Amino acid sequence: MISIQNEDFSLGDEYAAIRTRAGDVGAIVTFTGLVREIYRDDNTAGAVQSLTLEHYPGMTEKCLKDIQLKAEDRWPLLATRIIHRVGELCNHDQIVLVATASAHRKAAFESAEFIMDYLKSEAPFWKKQKSESESSWIESRDTDKAALDRWQKS
Repeated sequence: MISIQNEDFSLGDEYAAIRTRAGDVGAIVTFTGLVREIYRDDNTAGAVQSLTLEHYPGMTEKCLKDIQLKAEDRWPLLATRIIHRVGELCNHDQIVLVATASAHRKAAFESAEFIMDYLKSEAPFWKKQKSESESSWIESRDTDKAALDRWQKS
């Protein structure tokens, strides 16, 4: 199940829902990404006031669905949940939720990490960070792209 939304989400409610959908589950892994107060890049740091996320409706949902299907093809998952927020977010706001459920923990852990790695590198979201002194678009990092390499090899 995939959602792209402006409004916040309840981790507890989402956990309960995936547990119900998964049925006889042995493991549920959840990852929640948050807006950082301090942004570090190449040894520079700055205070973040807000983060604005933009996307192309339709195209973004298709991309997230493709990522979800790749994970479901690769691991024996009983349920998955991806929520990605858009709009202007403040420090410590929740940005993303990835939840995977499987009979075994290894599949749940690996699939959640796989989905998150692909979201960071492949999903068409544009992020603009605002600080006291400036606003700037956040570029993809080499480390995010490198994280995908291990999924190509295994």
